[in-house]
Amino acid sequence: MRPTRWLVLGAHGMLGRDLVEVLRAQGADVVAAGRGDVDILDGAAVERGVADADVVVNCAAYTAVDAAESDQEAAERLNGDAAGVVARACAAAGARMVHVSTDYVFAGDAAEPYSEDAPIAPVSVYGMTKASGERQVRESGADALIVRTAWLYGEHGACFPKTIAKVAADRGAIAVVDDQRGQPTWTRDLADLIVRLIAAGAPAGTYHGTSSGSCTWFEFARDVLLSADVVAELTPTTTDAFPRPAPRPAWSVLGHDATVRAGVESIGHWRDRWLLAAQEVVG
Repeated sequence: MRPTRWLVLGAHGMLGRDLVEVLRAQGADVVAAGRGDVDILDGAAVERGVADADVVVNCAAYTAVDAAESDQEAAERLNGDAAGVVARACAAAGARMVHVSTDYVFAGDAAEPYSEDAPIAPVSVYGMTKASGERQVRESGADALIVRTAWLYGEHGACFPKTIAKVAADRGAIAVVDDQRGQPTWTRDLADLIVRLIAAGAPAGTYHGTSSGSCTWFEFARDVLLSADVVAELTPTTTDAFPRPAPRPAWSVLGHDATVRAGVESIGHWRDRWLLAAQEVVG
């Protein structure tokens, strides 16, 4: 039996780069494809790229949450239609697919962790287009795992910890919202989870790829400044004090029952994982 061949789409993003690094560290046969290598809006290009792959991971996405509110067509093309293009190509080629989705498919008004089969109710254009992508993946007939994640941070891209550490160091004071709750998740941990789900032969379906536990952005910021050795005045504030074009979920806590049922250990507590990641992310 030949080794598993991986194709990572969106390989130059924060998650894609970590996934490629994790796979290569394990000696995997992996092709790292950016938009210039495989245009995921081009069905023929995707079919050619997928032809020799056993597992295709779609990390590509339109992630400008606020910009999506005024550019729904572009967001739908990348988050919705392109996901369908990739999924149909995987179905035709017999490749397994992992499609990365988001907590924004939920309304964000829960009081307990969202289960994988909880009803979706996106309230932003970004969330609606990601929900469209999930639907198209499910309807494609592909052997697909939809992995929702949230509050990502990592070494290879712009993220909350880097921004907070820099702004706090520059200004000496910063206010951070304390009425949004979620699960800070290291892209390295999500990459590792994706690999473990595939290795375990997890059945097609929806999974949640976030750290365990939960905190507010303010609480996370406090840990970030400690890790970055930044001394600054940190004060809590509200979402209403920072109006944005796209509404933010107040509750982004996801449950991990499907992962456990698949025999795969979920990601550890967010604070423990941050302490391991901090040096790499903020130095």
